[in-house]
Amino acid sequence: MTNAITIALSGLNSAAQRVSAAASNIANAFTSGSLEEGEQAPYTPLDTTSKADALGGVQTRVIPRDNPFSAAYEPNSPFANEDGIVGVPNVDLAEEIVKMKLAEISYKANLKSIKVAGELFDELLKATDD
Repeated sequence: MTNAITIALSGLNSAAQRVSAAASNIANAFTSGSLEEGEQAPYTPLDTTSKADALGGVQTRVIPRDNPFSAAYEPNSPFANEDGIVGVPNVDLAEEIVKMKLAEISYKANLKSIKVAGELFDELLKATDD
């Protein structure tokens, strides 16, 4: 019973990390910066990577996105170079919302698993009283 709860708790933690990364990306989707070395860089979007652990749960890490930003023409930005180019985060808002929705579904499923494990434990205790 405890193992099922531990696995579900790792799933809850994973979902929370995925929501946190997606929320950060959404909040900073328009945080531009300079592409010049030594200047304030644009926001670097976050991704998550998950893998199964030895106990059956999941380990999730938040990592910087491989292709974090692209160039955009914004000549009025304080970060623009002489050609009016700035760096903008490589964030697709629709994709981030989908990631949040999937994490929500995962979170709810893991909560349900914990509830069922608790109910099974209660039934087991009742059966031993008889």
